[in-house]
Amino acid sequence: MRVEPARAESARAELAVIGAGPAGLAAALAAGARGVRVTLIDSAAQAGGQFYRGPDPALGARRPQVLHHRWRTWERLRDGLAAQVGTGGVRHLTEHQVWFVERQSTGFTVHALRAESPVVVHADAVLLATGGYEKVLPFPGWTLPGVVTAGGAQAMLKGGLAVAGRTAVVAGTGPLLLPVATGLAAAGVEVAALVEAADPKTLVRHARALAVKLPEGARYAARLLRHRVEFLGRHTVVEAHGGERLAAVTVAALDAGGRVRTGTERRIPCDTLAVGHGMLPHTDLAEALGCRVDGLNVSVDEEQRTSVPGVWAAGETTGIGGAALSLAEGHIAGRSIAARLAGREPDPRAWAAAAKSRTRLRQFAAVLDTVYAPPAHWSDRVTDDTVVCRCEEVTGGAIREAVEELGAGDLRTVKLLTRAGMGWCQGRMCGPAVAGLAGCELAPSSGPFARPVPLGVLARAADGHRSEAPTADHGDEAPTADHGGGAPTDGRRAEAPADDHLTERGPS
Repeated sequence: MRVEPARAESARAELAVIGAGPAGLAAALAAGARGVRVTLIDSAAQAGGQFYRGPDPALGARRPQVLHHRWRTWERLRDGLAAQVGTGGVRHLTEHQVWFVERQSTGFTVHALRAESPVVVHADAVLLATGGYEKVLPFPGWTLPGVVTAGGAQAMLKGGLAVAGRTAVVAGTGPLLLPVATGLAAAGVEVAALVEAADPKTLVRHARALAVKLPEGARYAARLLRHRVEFLGRHTVVEAHGGERLAAVTVAALDAGGRVRTGTERRIPCDTLAVGHGMLPHTDLAEALGCRVDGLNVSVDEEQRTSVPGVWAAGETTGIGGAALSLAEGHIAGRSIAARLAGREPDPRAWAAAAKSRTRLRQFAAVLDTVYAPPAHWSDRVTDDTVVCRCEEVTGGAIREAVEELGAGDLRTVKLLTRAGMGWCQGRMCGPAVAGLAGCELAPSSGPFARPVPLGVLARAADGHRSEAPTADHGDEAPTADHGGGAPTDGRRAEAPADDHLTERGPS
């Protein structure tokens, strides 16, 4: 790895891929197979992202594939990465938290932390594949122990082979709820109910657009029936109950306008509530680089290029759409980067199948956004003493006071008046709720860094001090520490997944 801006003796172009989920993996393999030297940087201990999250090898899982969708696609990605790491085409840095990407006249410097040690990676181009994070809307009792996000419950199951309790309710809205409910049931948890805010009739009205997913949906439905999981469509969680931890939830039916229908309340005993209301894209690094953001998504062209020269983006950061769309976008980005860094104009025919899949899957994702929109009047159920910002313990009443009595009309003003969003998560968890309660648009995060950074690290960066990245761990592989002047490859390269593989879809 280069530790100074000057080029090493190797004239080979270098790419930094941030994020080792489906999009990052597809891009790294596509670019690496075409002669680009790739550094794949990820915060997790293993590649795969949330979708392909696997158990720690020390757990000795015998059949991890039972918790996954499209396992063969993951095997191709995993094996392709191992092959390219082995030949030196890709360097995989695990457990590295990227907090800033710096534009320089000679390229880019990626700043990361491993534990609290600063690490920098120099590159000619950057691919942002930073994924997304869950949107959770608050309700009374949502801070009780035992209430987790739907993705959190899935992560515990996939990554730790663990469950949060014995009896669960899965609630909210979105396609993620189905695999979470079936996964928990298959793990031996009694899933008392799957509470979906969307109206099943809306799914029927969009049946043609969703037809490609019907077989998958039917498989999930069959599993729910087999495990006797009750499905409550057009319902929502009104309140979570308990003392030291969750003991029960109250659910109720919604009318056509998204309001709770009085008299339909029902209490369900449980010790776990897995709740989620969709996902939002991670745009911190893109915004700090100056990339254009349309709404909440990083804006890209047909090659997945952002508005900043030398920066590409793929996957959920460009719009929530699921693993298959991320694979297609990553593959296109990797091919485009390889051509551009070699000084060639890319030929779109080289990724025609992936582009076709991308178009279809983006259309599908747009329909899902319509079908699985959160209830219109969810904020009515947030009482004045409901904690909305957990980091700073700001209540719904404090936010309403800032708006109604102090005149706050945007997120920034609410933040200044109440401290909502000033905590560790920097508004990622509470941002949608604060915006909904304040009646203003949700704006992407605009902080200078993607995560909190020790002052000592900032001081060293300001002084121009650079720390060389330690050798990356990838199974038993041990790539050389010098990325720019490491051992040459023997010419053998693992190809990126074929375009027909990129049409495989998993749940969003």
